[in-house]
Amino acid sequence: MRRREYDESDARVRPGKGTRPRTKDRPQHLDAERAMVFSVDRGRWGCVLDSDPERPIVTMRARELGRTPIVVGDQVDVVGDVSGKPDSLARIVRVADRSTVLRRTADDTDPFERVVVANAEQLFIVVALADPPPRTGFVERAMVAAYVGGLQPILCLTKHDLDAESEFADAFEDLDLTIVYGGIEDPLDPVLDLLTGKLTAFIGHSGVGKSTLVNRLVPDAYRAVGEVSGVGKGRHTSTQSVALPLPDGGGWVVDTPGIRSFGLAHITPDDVIKAFSDLAEAIEDCPRGCTHLGPPADPECALDLLPGKERRVAAIRLLLNAINTNDPWFRGQSSS
Repeated sequence: MRRREYDESDARVRPGKGTRPRTKDRPQHLDAERAMVFSVDRGRWGCVLDSDPERPIVTMRARELGRTPIVVGDQVDVVGDVSGKPDSLARIVRVADRSTVLRRTADDTDPFERVVVANAEQLFIVVALADPPPRTGFVERAMVAAYVGGLQPILCLTKHDLDAESEFADAFEDLDLTIVYGGIEDPLDPVLDLLTGKLTAFIGHSGVGKSTLVNRLVPDAYRAVGEVSGVGKGRHTSTQSVALPLPDGGGWVVDTPGIRSFGLAHITPDDVIKAFSDLAEAIEDCPRGCTHLGPPADPECALDLLPGKERRVAAIRLLLNAINTNDPWFRGQSSS
């Protein structure tokens, strides 16, 4: 057998890398348009250009953002196909700094923070005065999250027609908490007056009438309304947070899933006190490690030296007690 002779055409040469220098510079996307995220669903973000509900688009996260979290309420910069036509897809290339953040953890031992909504100005804490019965601990925890995150908490009471004489709201009298009624028989004007022109997050246990209220405020929302079972546990009728535009461009409401627990593992007592401008400076004189709960736990707490603030300090200490207990009742969990 004759041995084959090889020539240069048989040699395999690895292609060169070229002469183009590699760079870590990212495109600046100077033509990007500003949009607000109103929904999140399996790797796709629904946005509205210039926060205009008449200009919705579907977006994906640009590769250069990696795993940057993007939540409802975020202000983002988008590029690509922003026509909003069917099957069009734009890219989110930047996430703007957040002015406020509503966070929670799964429970008080979970270090992982979950951002519920970004840039909301208000937090509507929806509570039923009956069926299921109200829990001050859940409201206190939600208020803590709001104060620390920069949101203004508002207590919205429903089903008060079933228990009109309830003194539930009295527990929050010294916290300057705005209270409004949002039951199915209550007029909407007082609620709309608080919502107009703002981005407001709604939270509450399943079955308290939150989705019913949202449906009244935004008739085209078509949010499912669940029935409360005989043991006082509601079905989760909302599975994803979504921002819904109020009629006539009057603002946005963020309907969140029914919450079974509101963990605050990411919040310290100092975080709570610093949210109150009239008390923030006082704790600088507290001893190291002070939990601000007062005697006997903290006999030298500087809050006890503030004249005329006794009732307000006592009310805020109720908030501190709420974050220092692992009782599911205070965390807002449904008890079995």
